[in-house]
Amino acid sequence: MTAFQPSGELMLSEKKELKLILVATRSHLSRGDLKSLIDYLNTNKSDFDISLQISDPSEQPELLELHRLVAIPALIKIAPSPKQVFAGSNIYKQLKTWLPRWKQEGLVKNLGINIQASKLDSVTTQKEILLEDELLVLRQENETLIKRIESQERLLRMVAHELRTPLTAASLAIQSQKLGQINLEKLQEVIKRRLEEIELLSQDLLEVGTTRWEALFNPQKIELGNVTAEAILELEKFWRIRNIEIDTDIPTDLPCVYADQRRMRQVFLNIIENAVKFSEDSGYIKISLIHKTNQWVEITICDKGPGIPKSEQKRIFLDRVRLPETSEGTSGFGIGLSVCRRIIEVHGGRIWVVSEVKEGSCFHFTVPVWQGQEKK
Repeated sequence: MTAFQPSGELMLSEKKELKLILVATRSHLSRGDLKSLIDYLNTNKSDFDISLQISDPSEQPELLELHRLVAIPALIKIAPSPKQVFAGSNIYKQLKTWLPRWKQEGLVKNLGINIQASKLDSVTTQKEILLEDELLVLRQENETLIKRIESQERLLRMVAHELRTPLTAASLAIQSQKLGQINLEKLQEVIKRRLEEIELLSQDLLEVGTTRWEALFNPQKIELGNVTAEAILELEKFWRIRNIEIDTDIPTDLPCVYADQRRMRQVFLNIIENAVKFSEDSGYIKISLIHKTNQWVEITICDKGPGIPKSEQKRIFLDRVRLPETSEGTSGFGIGLSVCRRIIEVHGGRIWVVSEVKEGSCFHFTVPVWQGQEKK
């Protein structure tokens, strides 16, 4: 890099460090824009000594809170100061826009001189450049605030939706006790457990104003087979009364996973409840857990319901969907599958559906195998 002076030029002998952190999951890294970003940083011959660190939030969840990230993937500029965060679908474009400005800032600061606007650009004045920079910053802050509000709204919807399950279970337990199907001691046990669940959900709701719901996760070593069994028993009243058969295939040597037990229970409850809801009376549901690779356990939950049109199979994980084929008898998938998607993605996994109309649906999702991870 060269710097203009009244008499001659001065060559800078040392490059200034540009330290970046890319916070992204494995699925994010397969995106074309992030691949281009990484390639650009690896091959760019700039006046910066570029250092890029790639961090998976499922392995380092503390990064979300440390840098107050409201959306991933995100690119964080650590040095030179001040810190900047880029998020959204155009991180690569944002970086290319800012690199020349960082170079210019570094040049001026290192030399301790003022460069005349005419020497920087014959058309653009220095004041216009500063205004452009401020506008970009304001746009970025606006995008961050919008995503933060959306994140808080998602948490509110999630908590409202999840309150339904313990309240329904408590109501069914009261009905069962009145019919003499369970004794008073069992009723008290069920009510106590449901109240504890409601208390935990209430804590999540109280924290929505100060944090993101992704940061409320507590991953640890858990046995997924036990979580599966608990979810099936939780919904026993629903599938038994309709004479639905639930078949499970859980290997005895299935490894433990690294996940938040309460959140994984939410995923199982939502998907199994949908399978029951969309199954006919005397229907059949199959739940399988497979040690797919050294890093992942894959869970599959299949039903023999009406199936999902291919045009709807991605949208059901994003919005409240009411499918035309099922709208007469059910209220649609609701917010549950959107919650499932976000829970699985925060764990670093992925979720998808394979379905044919009138032939049923199979929901698949992956959870990381426990390999001695410790939450920092």
